[in-house]
Amino acid sequence: MSSGPAGQDARSSVQPITARSRRVMLRTRDGVPIEAAHDPGPGPAGGPVIVVAHGFTGDLERPHVRRAAGMFAQRAAVVTFSFRGHGRSGGRSTVGDREVLDLVAAVEWARSLGHEQVVTVGFSMGGSVALRHAALHRGRTEARADAVVAVSAPARWYYRGTAPMRRLHWLVTRPAGRIVGRIGLRTRIHPHEWDPVPLSPVESVPLIAPTPLLIVHGDRDPYFPLDHPRMLAAAASGGAELWLEPGMGHAENAADDGLLARIGDWATASWTTATAE
Repeated sequence: MSSGPAGQDARSSVQPITARSRRVMLRTRDGVPIEAAHDPGPGPAGGPVIVVAHGFTGDLERPHVRRAAGMFAQRAAVVTFSFRGHGRSGGRSTVGDREVLDLVAAVEWARSLGHEQVVTVGFSMGGSVALRHAALHRGRTEARADAVVAVSAPARWYYRGTAPMRRLHWLVTRPAGRIVGRIGLRTRIHPHEWDPVPLSPVESVPLIAPTPLLIVHGDRDPYFPLDHPRMLAAAASGGAELWLEPGMGHAENAADDGLLARIGDWATASWTTATAE
C-alpha cells in the first residue's frame, strides 16, 4: 500500500505547488493536527477543488504527491494534506481507519474556502480512505465528496497475496517494522490493531451511489492484482467507471502525467455534469 517506489516510476518537470498556495494546520474531530495546503488553480474563486489523499508513507511534500497536485492544479483548485503520522501532521497512522477523519477535515476546509464542488482523489491507502469517506459522509453535509477517484486501492483488508503486501504487514504489525517506518520512511505507525475493524473498501462502494465514482488501477501493480479493482467495480453494480491502465504499477509514482491529466479532466467533467443536473 506504499506510495513509495513500486513498479513504474513516472517523472515530470511540473511544478505542483505554486507561489499562491496557502499552508495551514487543521484539526480533526478527534483532535489530531493535520498539515494541509491549498492551491487556487486556474479557475475562478469558488470553482471545483480536487482533494488529494496520498498513499501510505507519503505526505504533501513528497515529490510524487507534489507532481500529482501540480497536474491537477492545471485544471482546478487543489487541496493536499498529510495523513496523521505522516510529514508534519500529528498523531500516528492507523493505515486507513481513522484517516477518514483527516479527509473530512481537508474536505470541510476546502468548502470553507468557498469551493462548492469537491472531488476526492485517493491513491492506494488514500484510495481506500476516499471510498470509505464517500460511503460514510453522504447527503448534503459539508464533509461530503461530490465525486470520488480511487487509484490503486485495495478492495479488502488484510491482503497478503503479494510480497510487497507481506512486507507492509511486517512493517505495520511488528515493533521492529514500526521502527523502520518511523526512521526510514518518516511514518509513525499506531501500535494497536483495529478495534472494531472498519468498513472495507468493497463494502463501502455500494453506499457511494449516486456520487460519481472512478476506479483506476494498473495491470502491473505489484501490491494489489486486478481482482481488487474488478471487485470494487462489481460492487458498484454499474455505478462506477473502471480504468485498467496497461503497464502501470502502483499509486502516485506509477501514474504518469498523461493519466493524471485524464483523472483531472474526469474530475472537472464530473463537476460540470453535476452542475448541469
